Amino acid sequence: MPLPIDDVSLKDKMELTERLLKSGASIGEINAVRKHLSAFKGGWLAKKAHPATILNLVLSDVVGDSLESIASGPAVPDSTTFADARRILQRYGLWDNAPVSVRNLILSGEKGVVPETPKEGDTAFEKVYSVILGNSRSAGLAAIEYLRSEGLQPLLLTSTLEGEASKVGTVLASIAREVAESSSTFLKPAGLVACGETVVTVRGKGVGGRNQELALSAALKLKGLEGTVIACLSTDGIDGPTNAAGAIIDGKTVERAMRLGLNPEEYLSENDSNGFFSRLRDLIVTGPTGTNVNDISVIVIL
Repeated sequence: MPLPIDDVSLKDKMELTERLLKSGASIGEINAVRKHLSAFKGGWLAKKAHPATILNLVLSDVVGDSLESIASGPAVPDSTTFADARRILQRYGLWDNAPVSVRNLILSGEKGVVPETPKEGDTAFEKVYSVILGNSRSAGLAAIEYLRSEGLQPLLLTSTLEGEASKVGTVLASIAREVAESSSTFLKPAGLVACGETVVTVRGKGVGGRNQELALSAALKLKGLEGTVIACLSTDGIDGPTNAAGAIIDGKTVERAMRLGLNPEEYLSENDSNGFFSRLRDLIVTGPTGTNVNDISVIVIL
C-alpha cells in the first residue's frame, strides 16, 4: 500500500515521513506530500480499479473525517497538488534536505511530466461508495457511556481536538482545575472526554509521543490539585516511537517526580515524556489494538 512511484524508494519515503512527523506538520499536510509519492494513495487505487464498483469502508484516523486524508485517500479524489507538496516541505524546512528522488519527482509533477493525482470529476470515482464505520467521535461517545455506567457525570468536550501537544495539555488541565475548584461549573463526580489528534514539534533529543507529551504538560498545570486524574492515550495503542499508548497523571505527579530527582520541565523541553513516565511507572501500555480512531483524553474529577 505505500508503493512509491518513479525513482522514489521505500527508504526515501520512510525517511521523509519520519522527518515530517517530527516537524509539527498536520496529518493533512503529511498526507498531501505522501500522496504525491505514491502509486496507490491519492485516488490511484480507484483509477486503477476503474470501471469496477468500489465499496470504501473507512475507520477514520483523521480529525474531521476528511476522506481524502484518511489512509491518504486511495479511493477518493485528491484536492492537493505537487505544488502543495513542495510548499509544505518548504514551510517546515524539509525541502532542501529531502531525498533527491523526492525533489525530482515533485518538480517533474509541477511541470506536468508526471501526472497529477486524480481529481474531483474523474470518471474513476463514479462508482465509489464510502461509508465511515468508526471515528474519533464514536470512540468518545463509547467512553462517555462507560463513565456514565460508573456513576460519573460525563461530557464530551470535543471530538476534533488539535494543536501542539504541550499547549493542549495545559488547556485540558486548566479545564480540569476549573471544574474541580468550582462548585457551580459542573456536577461532580465528573468525567470529561476530549478526542482528536495533537502534534509534537520535536526540538529535544528524548523519546516520547503526543499523548505522553500532552500528559506531561498537563501534569505541570495540575500540580497540587486533589481528586483529579487525566489519562491520555492513542486508540491504536502506539504513541509515537514507543511501546506505550499514553500516560496517566494526577495532582501529585510533579511532586512524586521531584522526589525522584526528575525535573518535569526539563523532560518536556527535551521531548522525553516516555523517559519521564517510565521512571514514574505511569505509562499506559495496552499493546497494539489494530484500530486507530485518533487519541482520547479522559479527565475524572471526584
